Amino acid sequence: MKYALLIAWREFVESAKAKGFWLGLLMMPAMLFLSIQAPIWLEKTATPVRTFVVVDQSNEFAPAIEARLERSYQEKVLAALRDFARNSGNAPAGLSKLSIEDFMARGGAEPWLNMITPKPGAASFKAPRRMIQRVNLPEEVNPQTSLATIVQSLKPYLRGEKNRDKNTGHSALSAALLIPTNVFASVVRPATDPAKNEHVARGEPIQFWSANNSDPRLYKELEDAINSEIRNREYLARGMDASVIRQVEQTHATFASLNPKKEAGKEAVSTADMIRQWAPSGFVYLLWLAIFVIIQMLLNNTIEEKSNRIIEVLLSSVTPGELMMGKLIGIAAIGLTMVGMWMLALFGILTWKAGGASEISGQILSILKGSNLVLLFSFYFLFGYLLYAGVILSIGSVCNTIKEAQSYMAVLTMVMMVPLLTMTFIPRDPNGPVARMLSWIPLYTPFAMMNRAAADPPLVDLIGTFVLLIASTIGALWMSGKIFRIGILRTGQPPKIVEMVRWAFAKVR
Repeated sequence: MKYALLIAWREFVESAKAKGFWLGLLMMPAMLFLSIQAPIWLEKTATPVRTFVVVDQSNEFAPAIEARLERSYQEKVLAALRDFARNSGNAPAGLSKLSIEDFMARGGAEPWLNMITPKPGAASFKAPRRMIQRVNLPEEVNPQTSLATIVQSLKPYLRGEKNRDKNTGHSALSAALLIPTNVFASVVRPATDPAKNEHVARGEPIQFWSANNSDPRLYKELEDAINSEIRNREYLARGMDASVIRQVEQTHATFASLNPKKEAGKEAVSTADMIRQWAPSGFVYLLWLAIFVIIQMLLNNTIEEKSNRIIEVLLSSVTPGELMMGKLIGIAAIGLTMVGMWMLALFGILTWKAGGASEISGQILSILKGSNLVLLFSFYFLFGYLLYAGVILSIGSVCNTIKEAQSYMAVLTMVMMVPLLTMTFIPRDPNGPVARMLSWIPLYTPFAMMNRAAADPPLVDLIGTFVLLIASTIGALWMSGKIFRIGILRTGQPPKIVEMVRWAFAKVR
């Protein structure tokens, strides 16, 4: 065992010296931080303002569009105000449940800002940018001409060939909305008599022109604004009160989502419960990534030392079993170091975000601290690594180059894709037949059981798969040791899989 530990220390030091190890160690915390912060930064600073023009030859919808865009913007202002108040620690009563209608009726953010005292040194409230803005038509475009003529005039602006303001050099138009004079003839109405099927529009449609269709927000806002106005006019035409109809539409029965597994009096399902159900999926991805990265490192180290004849020097001082055990322990220590760094980064970033505006970060942090997810993750990582490491050491011992190992790794990678493909399915049916079947396949046990952690799987699954995983890991390492002992000094073409299986079950001489 002494020599195995010396080999393990050597493996750990050699791997820790590599730049790739430090890059991988820092990559995950950086990715975690950027996945949270980058969208916020991009939304605030890098996302371009979508500018559009409206040619409303019907003279019916421009005010409705303006009202819709203003409401959407004020919804963002209200959300930003709530975050600002939460950060200040003295949020005014009623702000969290304030409706957008009441918020706009009371004058927007200004009255509420007078009731909020920011923390010393904290930045003042900054309203979000207006990401969608209506602008005037270019001077050369005549809105009274035909829509076809207007489109031809606007196409250079929509394609970015011209700036809409020659004096200031403002950017090209993002979109143009063209509403024909006979727009109401294009309205689709359901037939009063279904047998007649009279619901086909006959008029000229509203035209939305844009060279960038990857961001549907502007299209959706304009479509909703116009359709809402058309429905309001339909209500009035049929003698209905639109405001009363909206009140009726908002009338609803109160539903309570309850969980029979929770203790009496606390059965209500909260947002934290939903996060708790899906949190294991995040750990499954980390588990898969950690195991895949570490076994790749183990494979590269083994093949590199074999191709450079370092293995022969080591085997002159230690037995193949001690060499294999040392490699397993050394790379496992590297893996635990990397995973430990990831966990510290996860808790650090969640703690930082939980102290600010993010309620979800605080709930995730609370769930991680109050559950056994981290403990289970550590257990399944260790045994998942040992199980797959046995397979990898068998491959590495019989291959002389990475190229020779690629065919084996292709098969192993396909096997390891199954947990990723089922990662989002299992939480929806954690005790269903697919989840239980995968739990009893040792290669998938760590991933499937980690994904079922929040669903209280049956005791037979917990204990049974636990015992099977340990037994399978011991068996895999035992057979791997036999293949490793024969293949580590072997040269020439790698053996076929059938021959390797024969080695694994052969009697030790």
